Amino acid sequence: MTTAMQVKLETTAAAEHWGKNALLSFSDSEARIHATEATGGKLVAVQRGARRLDGMGVTAVALVGGNWDLETRWAFWAGYYNPNRKSTLDWGVGDGEELKELEARKAASLWVREITNGTPENVFPRALAESAADMLQKLAPYAVEYRILSGDELVEEGFMGIHNVGRGSVRGGAMLQLDYNPTGKEDAPVDICLVGKGITFDSGGYSIKPSAGMAHMKSDMGGAAMVTGGLALAIARGLKKRVKLYLCCAENLVSGNAFKLGDIIRYKNGVTAEILNTDAEGRLVLADGLIAASEQNPRYILDAATLTGAAKMAVGRDYNSVMSFEDEMAEKVLSAAKLENEKAWRLPLEKFHMEQIPSGFAEIANVGVDGSPGASTAAAFLAKFVRDDGRGWVHIDLSGSYLPSPNDQWAQGAKGHGVRTIARFLLDN
Repeated sequence: MTTAMQVKLETTAAAEHWGKNALLSFSDSEARIHATEATGGKLVAVQRGARRLDGMGVTAVALVGGNWDLETRWAFWAGYYNPNRKSTLDWGVGDGEELKELEARKAASLWVREITNGTPENVFPRALAESAADMLQKLAPYAVEYRILSGDELVEEGFMGIHNVGRGSVRGGAMLQLDYNPTGKEDAPVDICLVGKGITFDSGGYSIKPSAGMAHMKSDMGGAAMVTGGLALAIARGLKKRVKLYLCCAENLVSGNAFKLGDIIRYKNGVTAEILNTDAEGRLVLADGLIAASEQNPRYILDAATLTGAAKMAVGRDYNSVMSFEDEMAEKVLSAAKLENEKAWRLPLEKFHMEQIPSGFAEIANVGVDGSPGASTAAAFLAKFVRDDGRGWVHIDLSGSYLPSPNDQWAQGAKGHGVRTIARFLLDN
C-alpha cells in the first residue's frame, strides 16, 4: 500500500534556498505549496502545485494543516487529476457538508472528464446517451425517467439534424430525452431545459479536417457531457425543480451515405437549412434539441457545446464563452461562473447576426458569410430553433473545457470546467 505524501498549504513564501518565488518546498515527511501573489494567488498556486506533484509521480496525497478550505481542496483535485493514473487523494476533512460537497463535485466532474477522454470506439452516440442516463438515474432513481431515440425513430419524430449528421456512420445518431422531476407530479411545469451537443467523433465529414485538427475530436461531445455533469451536481446539491435534458448525439463521418454539401435539412419547426460545410455539424444536431426544449415552454433554456474554433480564438482555452440576445440571461451564467470560481466571458450576439447566415436555396445556411464572426453566427443559427427566436435562452460555447496539451494547471484532455457553472445556474434561477 502506497504511503500518502502529506501536503500542507502555506500562505508565506518558501525559504530562499528553494529558489525565488518557489511554489513547492519539502521536508522529510511532507510537501508544502506556497500560495502567494508571486506564485499566482491561492487557487492558481494550489492547482499548479498539484500538477507539479503529479508530474513528480506522486500517486497518493493527504491534505494536512489548517489552511485548507473547500475551494483550495477542490483546486488541488482539479490539478491533481491525471487521465493516465489512478491517484488517491485524502481531502483532509471529516464527515460533514464540506466532504459531501467535495465528493459531489468529484463524482460529477470525474464522469465528465472520463467520458470526454474516452475513445470514440467506446463512446459512440448511443453509448454516450446510455451512460448519461444511467449515471443520473442512479443518482436520483425515483425522479428520473428517460428514453433514447435512434434509427427510424429519429425520422419518425422529426429530428432530422441528428439523423442527417449521423447517417454517415454505421452507428447512427441518438437522442437522449431525460426528465428529472423531483416533484412526483406528472403535470408539474418544466422549469429549465438543458441541451448538449454530443458529437462523439468529428471527422469534419466531406469538409474533412486535417489529421492535426481531427486528433482530439473525440472531445466534440463535451457539451453533452457538461450539461449532464452540471445536472448531476445540481441534483446532489438538492435540486427541487423539474429539468429536462436533451443530448443530441452523432458521429460525423465520411461514407457513401453521409450528408453532403448542398443538402438541405427541413426541421420539424419548418426551418430549412442548407449545408455549406459538413464540419459545421454541431449546430445541426443542437437544433433538434432546442426545438424539443422549446416545445416544453420552460422558463429558461441553456445549451452547451464545443461549437466553434472562433470562440477559442477570441478567449483562449481558459474561459468558456457565453452568448444570449438577453442581457439578463447572459448575466445569469456569468454570475454563476463567478460564484463557482469558473471562468466565463460574454461574446456578442445580436439579431443582425441572424442575417449573416443567408442561403439561396433555404431559409438559412449552416455557416456565415465571409468575414462574419464565427461564434456569433453559429449562435444565431441556433436561435432559429428556439421559441420566439431566442427568448429565455443562453448558449455556452465551451472554449475552456478541453486542452489538447497539458499546461501548468490542467492535465491533457477534459477539464470539467463548466460543470459547477451549470449546476449553480440550475439552482439559483
